[in-house]
Amino acid sequence: MPSTQHLLLKQLLTAGTGPLARHRPRLPAMRLAFELMSFGQLMPWNVFLEDADIEGMPAEWVRPAGADASRVVLYLHGGGYVLGSLNTHRALVGTLAQRCGVTALAINYRKAPEYPFPAALDDARLAYHWLLGQGYAPANIMVAGDSAGGGLALALLLTLRDAAEPLPAAAIGLSPWTDLLLPVGKVRRVAQEESQVLEALEIRGWGPLYAAETPLAHPLLSPVQADLGGLPPLLIQISDAEVLGDDVQRFAAKARAAGTPITLQVFEGLVHWWHLFWRFLPEARTALDQVAEFTRQVWANAALPASRQAA
Repeated sequence: MPSTQHLLLKQLLTAGTGPLARHRPRLPAMRLAFELMSFGQLMPWNVFLEDADIEGMPAEWVRPAGADASRVVLYLHGGGYVLGSLNTHRALVGTLAQRCGVTALAINYRKAPEYPFPAALDDARLAYHWLLGQGYAPANIMVAGDSAGGGLALALLLTLRDAAEPLPAAAIGLSPWTDLLLPVGKVRRVAQEESQVLEALEIRGWGPLYAAETPLAHPLLSPVQADLGGLPPLLIQISDAEVLGDDVQRFAAKARAAGTPITLQVFEGLVHWWHLFWRFLPEARTALDQVAEFTRQVWANAALPASRQAA
């Protein structure tokens, strides 16, 4: 059962639905509001930031004290491909890096509608190649992202696989957006409150803004449509009460059937983006601790001799 803290969060989101539906804020206003909300975030203690420039793309090193400098998580933030930034996800990336005990690199990839597909994917691939150029071995890189950033992480894997490029050690999707179609009939009754918020923000139109002239069913836009074989280990976290829940579970089943190692962790009754509220949601802290355990296990298995891995 969701915590008291989560019930309060859900009530606050529900209370905001009416004003949002009446005023229908435009994308620039939503971007500004998201940035302003990020001012209240506090970085975890002993996590340090350092600006980075990846061929003109703003990025940020997130370095917890005592972190393993030989390993890195490339983090791709969420925001429906149209909003979000280094600022909005800084605290989440900080606590994730700290819990995993590694450095993270967060990037400010280009957003739609100014920069439609494949701009965000090109930027994610640029960042991955840049890390290789910095001396990180593919086996010492993991890719992670939430919501649209989770879908972008999966699209990056598909792009690298299809180009026969070295793949990272694993990928982590926190409520990843795996199907941009978001058909009305798939908005489930259990996600009624959340779907009302999504409709008020007109989020159904964000996918087409990113896709532009590309069909929404393109596998690099909707990874659930892709051939999912030949990928590294995946960790996917989702709530059974999210609008995206059914699509993500369908993605997980398809990946498993294709032989891709996948860990699916389903949480009960939580709203989309619950990870962002890790400071006061115990479910978010539990989820991030499970991400950390997954990363440790993947890297521990990679260090074992092949004979022991097979056993």
